[in-house]
Amino acid sequence: MRLLKSFIVWICFIPVAILNGGLREHVLVRLVGEAAALPVSGILLSVSIFLVSWLALPRLAKGCNMKECLATGACWTLSTVAFESAAGIAGGSTATEILAAYNPTDGNLWVLVLATTMLSPVLLKVLRRV
Repeated sequence: MRLLKSFIVWICFIPVAILNGGLREHVLVRLVGEAAALPVSGILLSVSIFLVSWLALPRLAKGCNMKECLATGACWTLSTVAFESAAGIAGGSTATEILAAYNPTDGNLWVLVLATTMLSPVLLKVLRRV
């Protein structure tokens, strides 16, 4: 049951990420320019993932130990990488284009998003003492 609840929380990340991408393309690019929009968007998505986790975790993590929280974060991260890769391939992106997202020197903070996804259950376990 806990695995199913964890997966439902991860599913909530998808519309949040899509809305974040729309915000980046339609608002942030106009406000701060293309170069700054990508890192700002990465920070906003990381904060959003943390907030979704914050809202959902008390029910999910009740009775979980730290190892289980880390396993949840690992499952969320692997699911995210798989989803993004599949979506990229389905959208016609090449492997090189997909891998470019993992290079933070270009302003893409996708690695921060993945780190946030991985560590949110653990951090919230510590912060909320659930």
